[in-house]
Amino acid sequence: MPDVRRILLLAEVATHGSLTAAAEASGMTTSAASQQMSRLEAEAGQPLLVRLPRGIRLTDAGAALAERGRAIRRQLRAAQADLDAFARLDSGTLRLGSFPTASASLLPLALTRFSRKFPGTHTTVRAAMLAQLLDFLHTGEVELALLWEYDWRRVEDDQLSLTRLLDDPTVLVVPANSELLERAEVSLTALAGQSWIIRADNHPVAEVLRRSCRLAGFEPVIAYESHDYQEAQAMVAAGLGIALAPRLALTNRRNDVRLVPFGSDVPAPTRRILLARPEGREPTPAAAAMTTILQAVAAKFSEPDLRRNQLGTVHTR
Repeated sequence: MPDVRRILLLAEVATHGSLTAAAEASGMTTSAASQQMSRLEAEAGQPLLVRLPRGIRLTDAGAALAERGRAIRRQLRAAQADLDAFARLDSGTLRLGSFPTASASLLPLALTRFSRKFPGTHTTVRAAMLAQLLDFLHTGEVELALLWEYDWRRVEDDQLSLTRLLDDPTVLVVPANSELLERAEVSLTALAGQSWIIRADNHPVAEVLRRSCRLAGFEPVIAYESHDYQEAQAMVAAGLGIALAPRLALTNRRNDVRLVPFGSDVPAPTRRILLARPEGREPTPAAAAMTTILQAVAAKFSEPDLRRNQLGTVHTR
């Protein structure tokens, strides 16, 4: 099998019409180019060049092989152009994984910034729960994934590289006319007599509620099991009970509920939002760019002014 680099050199000889010019174009001496052509002829098993007093002439076999070399050169240049386009983020696809809360808060802003900056790169998002997101990362179905963890449920996987984006504190959701709004902050121990709206199907936030109440010395009285945060807010607004929720889950807050921070007597658990990618695999330019954007968006969501806006106005009477 002829060496591809020598075939490319033969294409240069055919293009320039002499070994000397081909050698100069290829960054080698004429002697080295002549040796490479002799080796190529040995590999081909037949003459490829006829050396004339003034220049060279290709044999039929040499001309055919030189044309293949030109085709290879075009393909290599096209391949380099593809790589350059991916590096500039002019093309390609970024595959992301996310969970519902992040998809409703952090991710839309990040996607908007990314698409404005890199309109040539297509982005896909797979939304799933934690276990499935981990599978997506391991199988390569996504390059990056937004994950979450609590102290008692850590993401511990040596096959993943984890970046902590922000802390997402738990807040209390109450009706807009609740008497609890008279207080600057609410003690969890003072809520023992309240009815609670809880997330159904063993949702992690249901575990947060039960753990928090038990630390405060009581078992919560469950009035309703909701299947999403909008439903939970609606039941709180209707006066059926109060609820716990991560702050990010309430980015789209109803105007008839309020969010109240907890006091320090029994601190409500804080959820950590993580960005994960496979360990040991160099991120693509698109993944690296999205990582930077997500970190900037997370920093914006951590700003005190935004937190106050999300908590809403605390009314006193």
